[in-house]
Amino acid sequence: MNKVLKTTRHVTKRIQQVTIDKQALVDFLRKLIEDGIEIPSWNYDYHFFDGGHKTVAYLLILDSINFCFWPNPGAEKWEVQYKSETLSGYYALAASLKKAIESGISITDAHYLSELNLSTLKQILGGKGELQLMEERIRILNELGAFLISRYNGEANRLVEAAENSTLKLVELLVENLHSFRDEAEYYDTKIYFYKRAQIFAADLYGAFAGKDWGFFKDIDNLTAFADYKLPQVLRHVGVFQYSPSLEHKVDNNILLDPGSPEEIEIRANTIWAVELIRLQLKRMGRNLRAFEIDWILWNLGQQRKFKEKPYHRTVTIYY
Repeated sequence: MNKVLKTTRHVTKRIQQVTIDKQALVDFLRKLIEDGIEIPSWNYDYHFFDGGHKTVAYLLILDSINFCFWPNPGAEKWEVQYKSETLSGYYALAASLKKAIESGISITDAHYLSELNLSTLKQILGGKGELQLMEERIRILNELGAFLISRYNGEANRLVEAAENSTLKLVELLVENLHSFRDEAEYYDTKIYFYKRAQIFAADLYGAFAGKDWGFFKDIDNLTAFADYKLPQVLRHVGVFQYSPSLEHKVDNNILLDPGSPEEIEIRANTIWAVELIRLQLKRMGRNLRAFEIDWILWNLGQQRKFKEKPYHRTVTIYY
């Protein structure tokens, strides 16, 4: 059991604000099976892919700034035009970076990243409205560029190769060397590890490269769910998550939860363990899915209108 699963399990044993309804979980899975569970295929429309080193760099850049897409109260939501579509959130980021590469901008070059400024990043992302935490995004990209230059001759693929086909080692390399991937918290004097973006980088490599080349990992089963704000929204909608009255009031009224607060940690820890329980229950039902594949299924459900009826929790953070 990796330390993300182990430490978040500690949170679920002391839970106060979030509970998992196991009967609702079973009912939800029966409905999923009736409807036909399908693992979403990798979206090559919105993601850049050339089958080589540049794709590895693109995915690392994408997952370095893959967080906090919702707008400040009263602010306009960030949206971009991509071909004939209006995109927001994660797909807007993926498509904006893809468009930049295809237009000749050297975003995948580590030296370019290390010197990138805020004004240029805003031009690259474009669109209307504005993402939160833009100063943090530019700092993260500068840090990433400098790190790749100092350790891997500027090549993201060398970082991945240094992990020797291990997701756990890849996550450790990112966490040990890049502060922005150090997604950790303290829960009543116990260190809790989430590592959402570090883990999702490994999963994205697997998805983009179809489990081959830089996407081949001998321990891919060790990945947990990626604790964000969309999965809890889905789990709450289907009744798997039950919030305490005080937490329900905060979430439903868009009251910010402090990063690292017990409430926020409980939501994220229970997200990971709800997916683990789903994985185990599906196995009993004769369906073997990995945790990250279940995450993909839930996240894609969360893009549908009906799963957005209840708000997601809001925390201003670089980690998700």
